[in-house]
Amino acid sequence: MKRISILTSFSNVLSNSPIDIIPNSTFSQNYQILSSLDSSSVQLNFLEKLWASYYLYMNNDIFATGLLFFTLHELMYFGRCLPWYIIDCIPYFQKYKIQPSKIPSNKEQWECLKSVLISHFLVEAFPIWFFHPVCNLIGISYQVPFPSWSSIALEIFIFFSLEDLWHYVFHRALHYGVFYKYIHKQHHRYAAPFGLAAEYAHPIEVALLGLGTVGIPMVWAWFSQSLHLFTVCIWITLRLFQAVDAHSGYEFPWSLHHFLPFWAGADHHDLHHHYFIGNYASSFRWWDFTLDTEAGPEAKVEREERMRLKAEAKKLK
Repeated sequence: MKRISILTSFSNVLSNSPIDIIPNSTFSQNYQILSSLDSSSVQLNFLEKLWASYYLYMNNDIFATGLLFFTLHELMYFGRCLPWYIIDCIPYFQKYKIQPSKIPSNKEQWECLKSVLISHFLVEAFPIWFFHPVCNLIGISYQVPFPSWSSIALEIFIFFSLEDLWHYVFHRALHYGVFYKYIHKQHHRYAAPFGLAAEYAHPIEVALLGLGTVGIPMVWAWFSQSLHLFTVCIWITLRLFQAVDAHSGYEFPWSLHHFLPFWAGADHHDLHHHYFIGNYASSFRWWDFTLDTEAGPEAKVEREERMRLKAEAKKLK
């Protein structure tokens, strides 16, 4: 059977590789061929072989990346929402519910689901399907092998930190005047949030806050020229998990913020929905603490106490 070099095929996922690929080969055939690299100078792990086999099988990098990201978003978002829906249906877990008197009904869950699906297909799908050309333009790599895990971890921490600041600034801005009335009010329909409500929002809000999630890695890629699409996939997955968990409405003894005090979590964001102001950050607590925008009665008492002490200190001068 005639073979062609991977460098002359549509996909360049194996740049500068000496291996030959059979045209129109199956996913399994591609994986087997890639496994033969184990004895050569190029070593690929299991995930890298799967990644390369997928791109080679699709033979259309634009479609492959679009399908990958759209499928990843749907599976990770709804896959993470499903456990919280199940927990909402089990009375045992109500003792961990932050607002135990407000369990979402099936009707509320269904209405929220329909709205989120419409947003996914009519707002988010379009830019996702055209993401690959942007990757090529700004230097996001999709070739194998992947970067080291230490590099991936560092970049994801940077993205979490920068996105948290972006989210704080624009989320707080959305609580002012007409921005709240005509845009952000939709997201506050549920005073006691639940997992599916994480992306229940006005299209403008979806685009604005989503730009922090997607735009920050793009800017990073433009300046660093070292970002990999696999890193972006992990980042998107973790960010979706964080958003869904923050809206879950449950506080467990094993919740992450008990081990990482600066992590926001569901208790932090639930107070935002309950009181409608304060706790604007997405992932961490430090911006609300530093800028004195913590929500809830305890934060109010602490704030008033600090103001009292400050006033007394001025009188003593």
